[in-house]
Amino acid sequence: MSEQRQKRGWGESFLVYRNPKVVSMLFLGFSAGLPILLVFGTLSAWLRVEGVDKTTIGFVSWVALAYGFKFLWSPLIDRAPIPVLGKALGQRRSWMLVAQLGVIYGLVSMASSDPTGHLAATVLFAVITAFSSATQDISIDAWRIEAIGEDYQGAMAGAYQLGYRLGMIVAGGGAFSLAHFYSWPMAYLFMAAFMLVGPLMVMLIAEPEHPPLSAADSKQPALLRLKRWFVGAVLNPFREFFQRQGLFALVILAFIMVYRISDITLGVMANPFYIDMGYSELEIGLVTKTVGPFVTIAGALAGGVLVMRYGKMRMLLLGAVLVVVTNLLFAWLATQEAELLWLILVVGADNLAAGIATTTFVAYLSALTNKAYTATQYALFSSIMLLLAKFVAGFSGLVVDATSYPVFFVYAAALGIPSILLILVLIKQEQQCRPEEVVEA
Repeated sequence: MSEQRQKRGWGESFLVYRNPKVVSMLFLGFSAGLPILLVFGTLSAWLRVEGVDKTTIGFVSWVALAYGFKFLWSPLIDRAPIPVLGKALGQRRSWMLVAQLGVIYGLVSMASSDPTGHLAATVLFAVITAFSSATQDISIDAWRIEAIGEDYQGAMAGAYQLGYRLGMIVAGGGAFSLAHFYSWPMAYLFMAAFMLVGPLMVMLIAEPEHPPLSAADSKQPALLRLKRWFVGAVLNPFREFFQRQGLFALVILAFIMVYRISDITLGVMANPFYIDMGYSELEIGLVTKTVGPFVTIAGALAGGVLVMRYGKMRMLLLGAVLVVVTNLLFAWLATQEAELLWLILVVGADNLAAGIATTTFVAYLSALTNKAYTATQYALFSSIMLLLAKFVAGFSGLVVDATSYPVFFVYAAALGIPSILLILVLIKQEQQCRPEEVVEA
C-alpha cells in the first residue's frame, strides 16, 4: 500500500473524485451536514438573539448529545429491516429515507415553536431533529464504507466533507441571512425544504452489497431469537474490535474520545461570542457560515488527497496541532475591536484546520471498522468521538460567565493537547507493528 501510494502522482490522486460513488457522497454529505448546525451553532445564535442567557445556551447544546449516543440504536440500522420500505430500497437506503423525513418534521416543528415563551417545546423538537439526523449519519456512514474499497475512503471522506460543509453553509450563512431579512422561523422552514436533497439522493443511489450476518432460526422460540439477535448485532461488533486490537483498543478509544473536544467546545460559544462582539447577523452569516466553510471545503479536499499520498497518521497529527493553534487565535480576537478583516482571517484559519483534521479523522475511523459490522462499529467510534466532547461543551457558557472569552478560548485550545499526545502514541505503535511503513495506518 505504501509503495503504491508513493508511485501515485498528484494528478492521479485527484482523479479519485470523479468516481460516481464518490460524487454521490457529495449530496449525501449535504443532507448530513445541514441539520447539525440547526440544533447546535445556529440554534445558539437564535437563542442568544432572543435573549436567552449563555449558561442556558450551553446546556441546550446537550441536544447534540444525540450524536454521541447513536451507538445505542446503531445495531438496529445494521440488522433490523424496515417493513415494506426495506424490501423496496434495501437496508441502508430505507433507513436513510426514514431519518431524513424525521429531520424535515423536526425542522418544521422548530420553525413553529417560540423559544422565548416555550423554550422546552423548541428543545423537544430540536431533540427530534438531532435524533433523526444522528440516525441518518449511521446509515450514510455504513453506505459510504460498504459502497467502495478502502483505497477510496480518503476521497469518500473528502467528498463527504465537501457536501457536509456545503450543508453547513446553507444551515449557517443561509439561515443567518434569511433570519436577517425575514425571521428565524422562516429560516428554519427554508432549511426543511433544503433537506429534500436527501430523499432525492436516496432514490438515485444503489444499495451496496454488505456481508450477510447470521440470522436466528425462525423456528426457535422468540426469547432465544431475541438473545441471538442481541449477541450478533450488539455484542459481536464490540467484541470483534477488542479481539482485533487487543488492549491497545483502549488507547485508540481514548484518542477517539478526545480528538474533537477542543473545536466542539469552542463551537458552542462561537456564535454568542460574535454577537456579543457586535457583529451583525448578516456579517456572521457571510463570514463564519459562508466564507469560512468554503475554506473548510478546500481543507477537506486537500485532506483527502494528503491522506491518499502521505497516510492517515501524519495528517492526524497535523490536523490536531492546527486545531489547537487556530483556537488560540480566537483568544487573540477576543481582545480586539470588532474588525471584519480580523474575523475573516481567524475564521478562515480555523476552518482550514477543521477541514484537514475532520477528513483525516473520518478516513481513520473508517479504516478501523470491520465490514461485517459497519454501521455498529462506525457509530460506536463516532459516538465516542462526540459523547465526551458534547458533554464538556455544555459547560462552555459557565466557563465564559465565570471568566471571560479570552480565557475560555485558551481553555478550549488546551483541551486539544491530549489528542496530540495520544497521536504520538499511535504513531509509535504503528512504527513497532510495521517499521518499514513508518506511520502508515
